[in-house]
Amino acid sequence: MKVSKEVRDIAEEILRQGQVGGVLGLSSEHGHVGPHLFSSTDDLGTLVLEPRYMLAKVCRMILADFPGERLGVVARGCDERALIEMAKLGQVDLSRLDLIGVACSEAQARECACPHPYPRRIDVGEPVQGVAFADTECAQQASEQDLVARQAFWTHAFSRCIKCYGCRNVCPVCICAECSLEDASWVARGKISPEISFHLIRAFHVADKCVGCGACDAACPVDIPLTRLYAQMREKMKEMFGYEIGLDVTNKSPLTTTLEEAPLHGL
Repeated sequence: MKVSKEVRDIAEEILRQGQVGGVLGLSSEHGHVGPHLFSSTDDLGTLVLEPRYMLAKVCRMILADFPGERLGVVARGCDERALIEMAKLGQVDLSRLDLIGVACSEAQARECACPHPYPRRIDVGEPVQGVAFADTECAQQASEQDLVARQAFWTHAFSRCIKCYGCRNVCPVCICAECSLEDASWVARGKISPEISFHLIRAFHVADKCVGCGACDAACPVDIPLTRLYAQMREKMKEMFGYEIGLDVTNKSPLTTTLEEAPLHGL
């Protein structure tokens, strides 16, 4: 695959120069693909780009375990946005990262309804036009529903939940040391399907951090359209506050406030 070779060439160059201690990417071995830290150029033959897999949490662990090292990361637009949101929370040091920027294809941009399907610096691939959630079929269907119909739709969707925690575990911005979804005060234990509050709590927690990677949808074994829910919340964040997630590490969340400086207008 041509694109994979281009990524391998860049990874080989920064490893040979000693620019990084390792390159984090995906490796295909014995028919399985998973995250891999390439520390030697000899291993790069197994580096692949598909299927897409969020690497931000793995990156965070490696940086913590090797505090003196720089790390190369094969990063799509959503990977970079996740790392930027982690940096805002003091979870990663962006100055220790060298990103190998990979642009997503037009089909991938449509699949995720991604408005920014490429990182800020593109090393491999060509930028394609982003897709606004408001222009998708899901958004059109939602706009045609009244409040009662929307509530019925989500109540039915959430009733399928088996509380596997797959959506939380795979999410690159779910990084709380203590998760409210495991607190019996908020979510009853031993109950399946959980109360509707289970997904609403998570939605509120990621409302100003969700990077639209689609990992939660891919991980859900019962096909709850979680990215549809979070996309609507991102649209509201942009509409109400002019805030877009993961684009600038200096642009702090409008929800991070004591309300002492100014009220939140538009609520």
